[in-house]
Amino acid sequence: MTDYRTLRVALLGAGAVGSQVADLLLKHRAELADRAGANLELAGIAVRNVDGKRDTELPRELFTTDAETLINGSDIVIELMGGIEPARTQVLQAINSGADVVTANKALLATHGSEIFEAADQVGAEVYYEAAAAGAIPIIRPLRDSLAGDRVVRIMGIVNGTTNYILDRMDTEGADFGDVLAQAQALGYAEADPTADVEGYDAAQKAAILASLAFHTTVPLDAVHREGITQIDAAIIESARHAGYVVKLLAVCERLPAADGEATESISVRVYPALVERTHPLASVHGANNAVFVQAEAAGDLMFYGAGAGGVQTASAVLGDVVSAARRHIAGGVGVGESTRANLPTVPIGRVITRYQITLEVDDQPGVLATVAGILSEGRVSIATVEQTTIEPDAENPAAGGSARLVIGTHQAREQDLSETVERLAASGVVERVVSVLRVEGN
Repeated sequence: MTDYRTLRVALLGAGAVGSQVADLLLKHRAELADRAGANLELAGIAVRNVDGKRDTELPRELFTTDAETLINGSDIVIELMGGIEPARTQVLQAINSGADVVTANKALLATHGSEIFEAADQVGAEVYYEAAAAGAIPIIRPLRDSLAGDRVVRIMGIVNGTTNYILDRMDTEGADFGDVLAQAQALGYAEADPTADVEGYDAAQKAAILASLAFHTTVPLDAVHREGITQIDAAIIESARHAGYVVKLLAVCERLPAADGEATESISVRVYPALVERTHPLASVHGANNAVFVQAEAAGDLMFYGAGAGGVQTASAVLGDVVSAARRHIAGGVGVGESTRANLPTVPIGRVITRYQITLEVDDQPGVLATVAGILSEGRVSIATVEQTTIEPDAENPAAGGSARLVIGTHQAREQDLSETVERLAASGVVERVVSVLRVEGN
């Protein structure tokens, strides 16, 4: 057996991912040593309760509640606790002790990434986070390294498995949102409190990370426009299908040209449910899978697809980072810092230009369509398609007689113009209800 140098690895957290990482480190120690050029010794696992229930059976002697001592005695620290604190404090402690850090903590990086990367730069350490944006999908290294010499123009991704599972089931089976959410919770795809997923918070954190890498600019989380999927119902899904679209919760990171009077380009980072043509590669992403579609000037269109979550799948990405960190330790030298020197401004969503589908419930009377068309024209929103159907009364809505549903597709329009126009439509007197406004992406 090769006589390798030994590196001590600390693990913070032993949940679904942490337990799998520890198990794989112990099972495949010899194989990982050959890949890394160093023995990877699991020095300990810091947890709040050493007797807590684990997904995987692990040696009890590895567990400790003394995270500080464990960190200070380690070469590589894996942070898989999640959340902001104590993760932030312990990651900074690890960096300042001279250790490299591996993390899957998207919330921490989206909120305090600049502080953490700056601390690592100051001491020559490195932070690895391949598992923070799309689970097992290798997207961080391609953006940070492989495409560093290219200009990324746009990223469009499905980066939350829970919402993709829900929307996919609604599309393929005609199921209702509430029923599918309950099934997702029963299967473990969704938490008991699904807010972070269905309201887009999880996807927004990942979008901030991806945009920061792609555009070499620090993107604060509060600069990411966020909308969830709770307003998507079976009627919206059916209307999308009829028009040749599928509804997906997308993270969109886009480079925008300099506007009149501006000296530099800007970027837009946003998360919302959108219509995607069924011929687009993202439309075929089913179940709880994730996919990230990257457009670069020289490389062209690239797509990364795979499991976006899951204990063993995410553990794969974490261990890849651990091997990279070990190789860096063996080779020596300072860590490679993050490239965020472009300092491009992040603009509000009102600046975005795209196409839309507006669904309205209106009075079923002569002249209503002309009134709606006039309001859209005044707002600089041009109609591309329009479909009208009569809403028949039923047991749930016996007063529906005399109403119609308009589904209006637009040409490209500016978000601010569209938003203001929809407000005027809602107040027009002929519109009973604005059912939905969805952007059309991917074409």
